[in-house]
Amino acid sequence: MAVIYSSAALKTRQREVKDAARENVVHITENGNAAYVLLSEELYEAKLAEAREEAAYAERMRSVLIAGAEDRAQGRVISGTDHLFAAIDEIRDNLG
Repeated sequence: MAVIYSSAALKTRQREVKDAARENVVHITENGNAAYVLLSEELYEAKLAEAREEAAYAERMRSVLIAGAEDRAQGRVISGTDHLFAAIDEIRDNLG
C-alpha cells in the first residue's frame, strides 16, 4: 500500500509521517509530483537485505539454468522416472 504525503506534511504532520515511515516506504510529493521517499533505518536495512536475497536467488537460478543447458548439450540427461529413481538411489548409496 502506497503511503503518500505532501512535502508540507513534513512540517505540519511530522510525527505522523515519521510513524508511517517506520512501517512503510513513504512517498513525498512536491506540487503533486513524486519527489522523495522516506523510510526508517530499520526498514531501509530490511529492504536492502530483501533485495540482496532476491539477487542471490536470481543468480542461483541463472547458474542452475546454465548448468542444465550445458548438461543437456553434453548428453548428460536422464529419461523416465525409472532411470531418475535409479540415479537417486546410486547417489544416495555413494553418500552413505
